[in-house]
Amino acid sequence: MKIIFIINPQAGNGAALLKWHKFAKTIDFSHEAFITEFSGHAFQLVSQLAAQPDKSLVIGFGGDGTMREIAAAAASAGHLIIASVPAGSGNDFARTFSCFSNAQEIQRYIESPAGLATDIGQVTGTTEQLFASSSGIGFDAAVAQAVNHSRMKRWLNKIRLGKLAYLIFVIKTLFTFQKFQLTVEANEAVHHFDDVWLATVSNQPYFGGGMKISPCSSVHDGLLELTVVHGLPRLKLLAVFGTVFSGSHTNFSEVVQFSEKRFVLAVDRPVPRHMDGDEAGMASVKEELEFRASAKQWQQAKL
Repeated sequence: MKIIFIINPQAGNGAALLKWHKFAKTIDFSHEAFITEFSGHAFQLVSQLAAQPDKSLVIGFGGDGTMREIAAAAASAGHLIIASVPAGSGNDFARTFSCFSNAQEIQRYIESPAGLATDIGQVTGTTEQLFASSSGIGFDAAVAQAVNHSRMKRWLNKIRLGKLAYLIFVIKTLFTFQKFQLTVEANEAVHHFDDVWLATVSNQPYFGGGMKISPCSSVHDGLLELTVVHGLPRLKLLAVFGTVFSGSHTNFSEVVQFSEKRFVLAVDRPVPRHMDGDEAGMASVKEELEFRASAKQWQQAKL
């Protein structure tokens, strides 16, 4: 089995590269390492591996965006087993999926490697995209856009206060975000929501750096979960966000959840989108977004 590391030097606002150099000194087994040079490069590299017959353990050294690219490229490639060494700022991928904390753990794993078939989400609008953890529209995507463009995040990450940046922009966006109307098609029924803050489709429980947005989500059941937050005054939304880390936000009547194989979402105005915490453009009035558990699966390392 080949051991391949894919390192995103930009992850963790540049801290990932330094972490990799330290980590590499502890590796005592044969391996290959590739450093990504642009967005989409990890997907390109793993796609090339998927086209080859060699069985490989592919270890992503980066954050959630890097791991989304790797998992998406490995979908349906049963000879590739995927794991991560968390090196991003949010690291929601590592809260559910297989990860290693040191080279010794990898050494022990490759002595008896095994894979575990794992769901991946698919969203189709004008294009088709895959996501590992979550994809959504609304307030959370607007916050992600603000955080990702912020110099403050880079500075706070350097002093290990990255979560504070997210909280600051939650509060800032709270007073500028314009709520929207949402139509949801689920299980052959149509639901209409007014004054919507966000709609997030989840494959696993976590998003936003440890927020347990979808407590019941599983990556092995062939289902996705949709969380809709609507009808809340601005200050009450802040109170709801304070409960998301524990997953108790689902006790609020303004938080509605569905669990299905497929959802179709439509909005009444352009609304920001995210894909595993990364910006994904805008949801358009002119297109419906179809979310489903993809027929493709990827193999995560069975630890």
